[in-house]
Amino acid sequence: MTTRAIMVAAPRSGGGKTTLTLALLAAFGRRGLRVGAVKTGPDYIDPAFHAAITGRPGLNLDSWCMPDALLGRVMQAACQDVDILVVESAMGLFDGLSLPDGQRGAPSDIAAHFGIPVLLVLDMSGQGQSVGPIARGFAQWSPHVQVSGVVLNRVASPRHERLGREAVQAAQLPVYGALMRQMGQTLPERHLGLVQAREHGNLAGWLADLADKAERELDLDGILAAARPLQGGVGEELPPTGVLPPPGQRIAVADDAAFSFLYGHLALFWRQAGAELVPFSPLADEAPDPSCTACWLPGGYPELHAGVLAGAATFRTGLAHFARTRPVHGECGGFMVLGQGLEDAQGVRHGMAGLLGHSTSFARRKLNLGYREATLVADGVLGARGARLRGHEFHYATVLEGGQDAPLASLRSGIGEELGMCGGQRGFVSGSFFHVLASVPEPITMSCA
Repeated sequence: MTTRAIMVAAPRSGGGKTTLTLALLAAFGRRGLRVGAVKTGPDYIDPAFHAAITGRPGLNLDSWCMPDALLGRVMQAACQDVDILVVESAMGLFDGLSLPDGQRGAPSDIAAHFGIPVLLVLDMSGQGQSVGPIARGFAQWSPHVQVSGVVLNRVASPRHERLGREAVQAAQLPVYGALMRQMGQTLPERHLGLVQAREHGNLAGWLADLADKAERELDLDGILAAARPLQGGVGEELPPTGVLPPPGQRIAVADDAAFSFLYGHLALFWRQAGAELVPFSPLADEAPDPSCTACWLPGGYPELHAGVLAGAATFRTGLAHFARTRPVHGECGGFMVLGQGLEDAQGVRHGMAGLLGHSTSFARRKLNLGYREATLVADGVLGARGARLRGHEFHYATVLEGGQDAPLASLRSGIGEELGMCGGQRGFVSGSFFHVLASVPEPITMSCA
């Protein structure tokens, strides 16, 4: 069976995209379909929920960070042995940078590039027939994006549903169900989004209840019929353009509740390149495997576990020994742990690995959020001097003391604004708040004979 895809999108964040995506994945999987999922934009948490249902790596697609060849490779991986692919949109369907379509990081870029029909989730809270003009406006906004139908969400009563359904049908769009407002269906959240899938004690039971709800309240057959085969070069043998090379042959990867934000496509393509990923848990006081040739400390929630990490003597000693001869890189939370100290939400300072000179605070919070292009200022584990990488920042922690280390990279925003230097590097150790998604291909220069 050719993979068919549908995108779950909404006019804004918080409209119910994740709930509907998980409900569809759980319900379709129960029917015996091979389900897959992918998330548009930078995000670690939702793809982890996708992976918990599908048993496949959580993957992301981003039209600003990733060149077309990398988008194609990620989509090809997402479709492998999959009957129905559910693409979960970030933010609102047309939200992105103020750049030309196709390069904005907007979910609509992905829908247009791969010809994916959109299932629009409309939150009925505080409104009735007004969902009709919203649906019509979204359906008519772009000739390159097809809105195939609507699911009403947070519906209060049968009358409320009727008002919304009639209004959407008047906009000449089908309604594929109405998710009734119901206590107990909301996933808990914290400062970076949903509480991680690995931290839920009864995720399987919650997902089973969600599948039951989907069977009762959604037209699953209609949604399956609305899904379409993908376009845009999927299935071709594509070159590894934009793929960040593996940082080593055997990579020790911190992996627990404090370090879980490793992008699925990086791990997948590193393995395809022949690298081996060897997980270890700093929270369990484990050190990186000494047989590894590089160590990667992903982002996560070290600020919630600072006391435990400060007391993890085996981890800290082993990491310091490893870093004497081999590369150690930390992203965001990993960068915080590489520093001298971390101040938790209560203002208590905890000693960290001390391999870089900075210290950070979660008590003195400031949101840093957005796309970033990083240009490396020296050779290192991420690439050669002058190499450009694309990714993002998303953190509340602030730097209390910058230290005296050499910077890692210069940063620009998604629209090209200069943001100055970031991160630090000392010997084999490097890190910053920047999360990398892709490398920027070097332009091809033609020589004249």
